[in-house]
Amino acid sequence: MSRRILAGAAVTAVAAALLLPSSSASAQAAPPPAKTAKKLFAAWLRGDRAAAARVASPAAVNTIFAYPYRAPDGFAGCSGHSCRFTHTSVRVPGGLDGILMVVSGSKVAKVYESRHITKPSAVAAYFFGAWKANDRNRALEVARTAAVATLFRARFDPHGVAYTFQGCNPEKKGYGCAYSYEGGAMFLHVRGSKSAGYDVRSVGFIAD
Repeated sequence: MSRRILAGAAVTAVAAALLLPSSSASAQAAPPPAKTAKKLFAAWLRGDRAAAARVASPAAVNTIFAYPYRAPDGFAGCSGHSCRFTHTSVRVPGGLDGILMVVSGSKVAKVYESRHITKPSAVAAYFFGAWKANDRNRALEVARTAAVATLFRARFDPHGVAYTFQGCNPEKKGYGCAYSYEGGAMFLHVRGSKSAGYDVRSVGFIAD
């Protein structure tokens, strides 16, 4: 092979490399998660859906604009790509204490938020569904941190024992919502009120 051919191939390779964006340049193109999260939060405070849509997915926009409580009091920082805005002056149900945004690239991909659920059975179903989906953030929308930690010690097995909801019954200071399964039962201890909203405070198990 002639030197002229080799030189031409080298020039072509260099030109192709210059046309392709480097991985480091692509990474630098995305703003820090905190910056993106704050842009969505500010757009929501202004009631500006158009601005929100520029920095968040449609689902994330719909979720944050449906937040049932007043705006959280402050920014609590980011852990990786998850950024939180929390309440300090009011108490809301669940362990999120406000709004959590999951940032992907230059947009907020998903928003989790404290939920206002007025029926203990609905809270139990939401919490159980989050466990089935292995989604801790979703569980924290309607349950305290200790309850989530207890339930998520084991991962839900779709091929394991079947769980049957047995309803919720009054107990001291709240309700006990039961899921029975072969060999025992799981009790979700729900507290709160219809006006303030209910959440799961603790989880217990009994064996037959």
